[in-house]
Amino acid sequence: MITQNQPSDRPKTGLVLEGGAMRGLFSAGIFDVMMEHDLWPDGLIGVSAGAAFGCNMKSRQTGRVIRYNKRFAHDWRYCSFRSLLKTGDMFGGDFCYHQLPLHLDPFDSKAFADNKMDFCAVCTDVETGEPVYKHLDEVNYEFMEWIRASASMPVAAKIVTINGQKLLDGGIADSIPLSYFQRQGYERNIVVLTQPRDFVKQPGSMNPLINFLLRKHPRFVEASNHRHIMYNEELGYVRQQEAAGNTLVFAPEEKLPLNHICHDPKLMQRVYELGREQAEHRLDELKKFMK
Repeated sequence: MITQNQPSDRPKTGLVLEGGAMRGLFSAGIFDVMMEHDLWPDGLIGVSAGAAFGCNMKSRQTGRVIRYNKRFAHDWRYCSFRSLLKTGDMFGGDFCYHQLPLHLDPFDSKAFADNKMDFCAVCTDVETGEPVYKHLDEVNYEFMEWIRASASMPVAAKIVTINGQKLLDGGIADSIPLSYFQRQGYERNIVVLTQPRDFVKQPGSMNPLINFLLRKHPRFVEASNHRHIMYNEELGYVRQQEAAGNTLVFAPEEKLPLNHICHDPKLMQRVYELGREQAEHRLDELKKFMK
C-alpha cells in the first residue's frame, strides 16, 4: 500500500492527466481506483479536463466526477449550445466552476488544502502562446478560475483573465506535460491518455475559425495551428519514457465512444468504467511501479 508518508529517499512519483473534455471520465475511473487502494502520487498535473477532474483526487472525493457529470448531463447551464449563446461558454463558466462546486455538489476545499500532494493546472497564455503551469494549494475564487481557464477550449469558451493574464485551454501549448513534471523532480510518472496509444493527431478542423476569432492574438493562433505537431511529438516522448522504464502509461484500448461533449449518463458511466476496469486489471503493476 502506497501512502503519502513515504521515506524521503523514494523517487517522487507524478500523475499526468491529459485533457479531452468528457473523455476525461476515463481518467476519473483510473484515479478513483487509485484512491480506493490508497495509491497516492506525490504530485498531479492536469490539462483541461485533466485539471477540472483531477483536482478531485487532491480533495479525496472518490466518485464525485462521475456523479456530478451524470447528474447535470441534461442541464443546459452545465453544457449546451444554449449556454454558449447566453454566456459565451459551452460549459457554463459560473455554473460549472462556482455554483456547482460551492452549492450543488460541494468541492471539499479543506481536504484539498490538507492533502500535501502537489497539484498543477496547465493553461495557455493567449498573448504569448506559451504554456502556463499554475501550482495550486488553496481553494478560492481564483483557484476555480484557473481550473476554468485550463479547460476553456477556443471557440467554445471565452478568454479567462486572471490578474491581467489572458488564458485559454492548456492543451493548446502542452497537451501531455510529462517533460515539465520531470523537470520539477518527478522521476517516475503515471501518464493517463484519453486517446488510444496509436492515435495520431491531425490538424484541427476548427483552426480556420480559431484563426479568425483570435486573429488579434497571432502567437496563440500559431500555437493552435501547430498543436497537432506538438501533440504527436509529446506522445512519442511518452512512448520513449515508457520504454526507459520510468513512465507507466494508461490509455483506452480503442477510441472512446464519446468525444468532447456528451449528454448521455449511461455513456458517461461506460467510459468511466473503462478507466476503472483498466486500473483494476493493472493494479499489481501500478502498486509495483509506485513502490
